[in-house]
Amino acid sequence: MAGCLSEPLCHPSVYHETFKVELQVKRPLMPFHLSPEQVAVEMLFLCGQLDLLIRAQTQEFQEQLRQGCSPEESDTFQTQGSEILDQMLQCLEHLPKPMPQLEDYLDMVGLSAMFPRVEVFLIQGSPVDMLERPPMDDYFSHIAKLNQVLVLSQQLEEDIRHLGSHKYIAHQLSVIYQVVSSFNGIDIFSETKKNIEANFKEMKASLVVDKEGSRQEPQLAAHFIHWVLDITHKLTSAVLSLPEELTDDLDQAMTFMSQFVS
Repeated sequence: MAGCLSEPLCHPSVYHETFKVELQVKRPLMPFHLSPEQVAVEMLFLCGQLDLLIRAQTQEFQEQLRQGCSPEESDTFQTQGSEILDQMLQCLEHLPKPMPQLEDYLDMVGLSAMFPRVEVFLIQGSPVDMLERPPMDDYFSHIAKLNQVLVLSQQLEEDIRHLGSHKYIAHQLSVIYQVVSSFNGIDIFSETKKNIEANFKEMKASLVVDKEGSRQEPQLAAHFIHWVLDITHKLTSAVLSLPEELTDDLDQAMTFMSQFVS
């Protein structure tokens, strides 16, 4: 059979950018408005996220160089970095018109000085580490350690009050000792460290059950219970009250927040 040719049923239209549909997947379903103060606080959080992402990528660059490979940005960095930048631009849309450029806004509110890696990334378009360590580098590690002290102390206090066995109390206290030892020049933590060093061996020895095959669960004597609870109470109170000596590494962020949060 001979084939026959016929005119196409339709001709596809040539794509034109006017038909482009912007994705709204990451935008909220309900409209909302941020005040200039809320924009500044949100931008602080986003700069912190982007700074951590840049730091992770620059460390990966160094590892690639050690292995003799050319530095190459990961897909994760490119995806997450683009998402954070999009969120930053969306934040700026809440400001009064005309909307400032992102770099200009960060300079204006002081975030570029707090996060110089972010500023360089916006200018150069690639992640670069700093020759001098920015003060905000210590912020997250300091917060993490304070949170460790708080959570571990609260857990130890809960366990020593309510568990029928004190078998792991010595281990929990030793973990707290390691965390407080990582702080330098903090009086409350230095005192706690010395206190644990002076009494830990005796307390741990008291938990050893003498009889072989005994089913008796190890229990601390009352005076050791009071001693441990005194330690956890002091540590918990110190972290929750945040005395000046615990806020040195938080000063930049706290000063920034104080401008915008009453």
